[in-house]
Amino acid sequence: MRSFPKLQLGITLLVLCSPALFAAAQAVEPRADNAPPVIPEWTSTHVQHVYGLPGAKPKESGTLTIHDGDLVFAGKASRSTIRLRSVYAVGTGNERVELWGMKGRLLRMAIPDGGGLLAATFMHHRVDMFTVEFADPNGGYHAAVFFLPANEAERALRSIAAAPIAHREPADMACKGGSVKLSTVRVPLPTWNDAEVPAAYRALVYEHLIERLRQSPAIDRVYRDGEPGCTQYTVQLTATGYKAGNQIARASTGPVGMFVGITQMGFDMRILDAPGREIGHDQIKATVRGESESINVSQTVARKVAKGFIASRNESQRN
Repeated sequence: MRSFPKLQLGITLLVLCSPALFAAAQAVEPRADNAPPVIPEWTSTHVQHVYGLPGAKPKESGTLTIHDGDLVFAGKASRSTIRLRSVYAVGTGNERVELWGMKGRLLRMAIPDGGGLLAATFMHHRVDMFTVEFADPNGGYHAAVFFLPANEAERALRSIAAAPIAHREPADMACKGGSVKLSTVRVPLPTWNDAEVPAAYRALVYEHLIERLRQSPAIDRVYRDGEPGCTQYTVQLTATGYKAGNQIARASTGPVGMFVGITQMGFDMRILDAPGREIGHDQIKATVRGESESINVSQTVARKVAKGFIASRNESQRN
């Protein structure tokens, strides 16, 4: 029998086997590339909700859990859920806080021979700040801040990093032919430029400002960044400066602490009407002195911005 050359034999076998190989390839189950990622579970049982989470009270203690695609805060009297697929970003940081609050201050005052100042250096502990930025079902931007035990925020960050983060497009503030709703104001996210402001501070400035404006009887509704609607006014903030404070330095230097280790924030504020005309422009500066927590500066910013907005609005209506 005539033998095939090796090359010809190889080609013949490849042709004969190709249909079988093709059928076998079709029989193999496809790789589950679209399967949802496995998100490691995480729980912290000693959590304090600082501010910003809908349905939870400020300074409420509870448990924070990452489970089955959700971030859940369970407080003593509330339960709030953030879907991880709605999360834009997460941030971590730390803050030095004073032990025992006002009781600690009174205790230091009772220590003779200047011992209170020395004690202030040690009567602090570190807590982690965990910030979650997310969207509500209407597209509105939210940010919630939590205090966690030391190192817990990093563990939460590693767990949540496995979840697909939502992509945030720049908010379109154009009305696109809609009718302007009277006594309404939109608050887009501040422009931070090169100011190295921690995520928690940014979140608290925004959330406190939203709440402060809502408390005004002159405003029927406050629109968040990303929320659709034609508003009568817009409040635009641009950061002009930030200086981190040092609570330990403030507490350990006695009366001098009123002037050292302070937290400072500055903003350029513009108030626009519906057509985009500027009706108010001001410089906002906020400073935290004494022994209060540095993040309280966000409340001062919110109060001053809300006051400036009302003044500009009233002046515009008089003209």
